[in-house]
Amino acid sequence: MALKIRLSRIGTTHAPVYHVVVAEARSRRDGRAAEILGTYNPRAKGEQLTLNVERADYWISQGAKPTDTANSLIKQARKAAPAATTEVAAAETEA
Repeated sequence: MALKIRLSRIGTTHAPVYHVVVAEARSRRDGRAAEILGTYNPRAKGEQLTLNVERADYWISQGAKPTDTANSLIKQARKAAPAATTEVAAAETEA
């Protein structure tokens, strides 16, 4: 069973929103997914991407291959994640 991390389109006509999913490589684009890792909204002004990087790393370690687009989104999420964890750590030390 070859798995891919890829985008699955949700949303309406002219307003695309995507789920970042782990799915069988031969399944349909919007078909059944093994797991939904997050969402990507290219039209959003604020937060465009929410992604569980830990689960993405787990699936990659299990042999799932990310597509080019999914790989770039995972890299974006990794860059944004350390800033969020630093803010949480700072708040915990103050308390």
